[in-house]
Amino acid sequence: MNAKLESLQNWMGEENIDVSIVTSKYNVFYLSNFYSEPHERLVAYIAIKGQTPFLICPSMEVEDAKKATNNVEIIGYLDTQDSMELLTNEIEKRVGLVKTVALEKEHLHVARFESLLKKFPNAVWKSLEDKLQKLRMVKDSDEIAIIQKACELADFAVEVGVNTLREGISEMEVIGQIEYELKKKGVREMSFSTMVLTGANAASPHGTPGATKVKKGDLVLFDLGVVYNGYCSDITRTVAFGDINVEQARIYETVKTAEMKAVEASRIGRTCAEIDSIARNHIREAGYGDYFPHRLGHGLGLSVHEYPSLTETNSLPLEKGMCFTVEPGIYVPNVAGVRIEDDIVVTENEPLILTKFPKELQIIKG
Repeated sequence: MNAKLESLQNWMGEENIDVSIVTSKYNVFYLSNFYSEPHERLVAYIAIKGQTPFLICPSMEVEDAKKATNNVEIIGYLDTQDSMELLTNEIEKRVGLVKTVALEKEHLHVARFESLLKKFPNAVWKSLEDKLQKLRMVKDSDEIAIIQKACELADFAVEVGVNTLREGISEMEVIGQIEYELKKKGVREMSFSTMVLTGANAASPHGTPGATKVKKGDLVLFDLGVVYNGYCSDITRTVAFGDINVEQARIYETVKTAEMKAVEASRIGRTCAEIDSIARNHIREAGYGDYFPHRLGHGLGLSVHEYPSLTETNSLPLEKGMCFTVEPGIYVPNVAGVRIEDDIVVTENEPLILTKFPKELQIIKG
């Protein structure tokens, strides 16, 4: 039994849970090593106390699932079959009387839940999300090595973007060049839609890139990440295209210092709230507190946003193996938008910074 399944099985024993039904593609992959984009079809990993888990997937993916998994029974179904009927029958065959079921309440849609309810009308339904997120929150050495490679590719992507800048090029043209070069390196998927925002657009924390063209005096913000072997990276850098004014430079240095202070403080035993406050207080003291409207960071792994959440109210202490982003920002409309983001891992000593692209203000002479 792998360590991830063993942790889940132990929790099921403590909570008297008969069956855990895992349906989100990230958690199925986490437990089974089988990654699938099922679209409307069902892919489900089923853990039962004291038994070998089984995985239900479309028949056309059975061979891929067998190659990816170990000690998991694979059951395929045709498009002409009722996948939920198959799933519930297989559970009943193995368990008999089902009393308590854990499932992903935030993922399983109502129609599929109604199928479970019809088959097991007296069952107690418990949430599985929190347990799986906590399991995924602490990464092992293999996971960290994969994320590190994803971060190397993200560093490369920012370098491509910066080198592509020239006067009159549009945000979308820069994105096109970044993703073209990544495709040449074998990257199939980005962690999220690549953001390149220039000038006034950079002052929108989640702005939408478009036809806006780069011009002298702009701050240009890059926010991007790649998926490598199932794991995500996430980096933000802001550069100057040509000379910028005194306030823009001050905003940049304020963000950079806040980010570096928070990274340095990210050590075992410090809380998420403390780390957020270190960056936020620095920005407040500089007079820009009202212009930092989001949390400091978020967990990173199979999903680009997972546990932990670095907010002023999260008292969760940091543990060795946690991987998360640190990304303070200041967004002053019609003045400047700056965000600097690194991906880090909590270690026994100082934090391991996975993203390496320079943070010193770069002034690009177009």
